[in-house]
Amino acid sequence: MLFRQLEYLVALSRERHFTRAAQACHVSQPALSEAIRKLEVELDLPLIVRGHKFEGLTPEGEQIVRWARRIVADQKSLQEEAATLRSGVTGAVRLGVVPTASATVADLTGPLCLHHPLVTVSLSEDLPSDEITGRIDRFELDGGITYLDDDVHERYRTFPLYREYYDLLTAADFGPFREDGVTWRDAAQFPMCTLPSMMRGRRILDEFFAYDGAASTPQIETDSIASLYAHVKTGQWASVVPRVWRQVFGEPPGLRCTPLTSALDAPVIGLVTARDSQGSSLIRALENTARELDRASSASPIAR
Repeated sequence: MLFRQLEYLVALSRERHFTRAAQACHVSQPALSEAIRKLEVELDLPLIVRGHKFEGLTPEGEQIVRWARRIVADQKSLQEEAATLRSGVTGAVRLGVVPTASATVADLTGPLCLHHPLVTVSLSEDLPSDEITGRIDRFELDGGITYLDDDVHERYRTFPLYREYYDLLTAADFGPFREDGVTWRDAAQFPMCTLPSMMRGRRILDEFFAYDGAASTPQIETDSIASLYAHVKTGQWASVVPRVWRQVFGEPPGLRCTPLTSALDAPVIGLVTARDSQGSSLIRALENTARELDRASSASPIAR
């Protein structure tokens, strides 16, 4: 069995297409197909449902590809460990980020790259929380910045970063508000522009409205932060946004941020990594950076 055969199988499972998988592996499509065929012969198992095109993995193939992903990931970690022994922490770390944390990811990646200048970071942003954890399970991401719900604590290594508090974002002349804050019940009276309901961040907002005995039915849903701000600026809609966004965007001309008050505990955003992975020096460096940034229980500016 050759290592590249496992790489090809993992790529085919991910791309769901022979030609795209071959392109991802920088080989010809016949070479990839032949390598996987030889792997089937060696294992004496059918791995691919064959037809005129790729139709999926067999049940046996689904089992084997899980092993293949782990072996490929461990080989990557081994190479990173060897590089670290030669020249210090190095390598490319792949992070998935939920939309609401996009304004704060630099608080993690900045110190990481400052202390380890040979490290590079590849960000996949605006991902739903379940897609982030799914990609970590498939070894397609090294970690993610997402909500640390109870099930996440049970399945992954978790490193709290900060608590997510919220502001009501409106046009500056949208209406009179108290400077010390507005309730979620009051905010529910306004026409809303929000993130899609499929995203965990949006479902958390719905929980805050419900806790205050209210419900919000958005007229506009968007997964674009820029589009959200643009819609609010028209004066037709309001939106609930994480308070940390104010550190990046401030209060753009014509807009106003008013704190939302609630007795409900604010959710925690943090780094998650695979629980059962040995972890390379690169992942340990990422986790150590997150530990140093933990503000989830503090009253620091990023938390409040």
